[in-house]
Amino acid sequence: MARIVLLVTSPRLPAGLLTARAWDLVRTHPVFAGSSSDLTAAIEAAGATVNRTGPDSTTTAAVLLEAVAVQETVVWLTGPHGDESLARELGLRLARSPGTADLELWYGSWDPAGARLLDVVSVMDRLVSPGGDPWKREQTHQTLARYLLEEAYEAYDAIDTHDLEALREELGDVLLQVVLHARMAEEASPPWSIDDLAGTLVEKLVRRNPHVFGDVQVTDVEEIVANWERIKKSEKERDSILDGIAWGQPSLALAAKMLARAERAGVPVPGAYVPPVPSVADEAELGELLFALVAAAHRSGFDAEAALRRTALARAEAVRAAEAGRDSSIG
Repeated sequence: MARIVLLVTSPRLPAGLLTARAWDLVRTHPVFAGSSSDLTAAIEAAGATVNRTGPDSTTTAAVLLEAVAVQETVVWLTGPHGDESLARELGLRLARSPGTADLELWYGSWDPAGARLLDVVSVMDRLVSPGGDPWKREQTHQTLARYLLEEAYEAYDAIDTHDLEALREELGDVLLQVVLHARMAEEASPPWSIDDLAGTLVEKLVRRNPHVFGDVQVTDVEEIVANWERIKKSEKERDSILDGIAWGQPSLALAAKMLARAERAGVPVPGAYVPPVPSVADEAELGELLFALVAAAHRSGFDAEAALRRTALARAEAVRAAEAGRDSSIG
């Protein structure tokens, strides 16, 4: 039985990166395409001939049916979007003339995991380049900073409500911010790109997970965390256990991070206030206590967020002084 093979390839991979089966196909049978492309050039460079038919699906279907009447097999190189109109036209014609030829779909190459990220980079480059989106071209890392926080909080909300569909969208918005910042950095001095960002991340992941990528043996998660912290500490020369904390984070998270760092290092937090309620029974009771404190601050005209931040920063100075063996008094 004669056959028309629709050869589908990934537009996100180098044009000549075809399977051995696909190369055998295009080298031994007549090949047709709607127009010239990197793929047609690669096939012709390998010694095969590619016949151009033009973009019209009706005309192309007629050409392929005429060719298959003479040849046992003909190959159509599909475009990046799969040429659905041509496939539909061929299907209808072959259904009206049973026995003329079989219509087959072959994959000459396909996207590996993460290939659509290349589309994200390409679209963002178009948006930020001259002639793209004027708003994005006017932004700076500073003007975009709040959007990164907003998108992260929205992703957090989706996680908190167990809404996986919403999480998919919100993480996409976080990714948008990352790719946009990386594209803007290409025009900085010195410049860096999304590939530099990804390369640094890969190096860090490999370096900090020697139990996966090296020969380090671990017995439990605690050892994994300990290794991570040890390697992280060796990477960064720090004068204090508090170095590297994100000071711009919300004050409650900031205070918790400081206390965790100090506890892990065995450094006391000088001047720590002993509350009238020394302990709480559960998370709900803790939430009520915190809410009551915020309500009291509101009634008294104080900003609870700002107050806790000032206290946390004062405690941070006390911790640094304690590390250095100096006396420190804070009010």
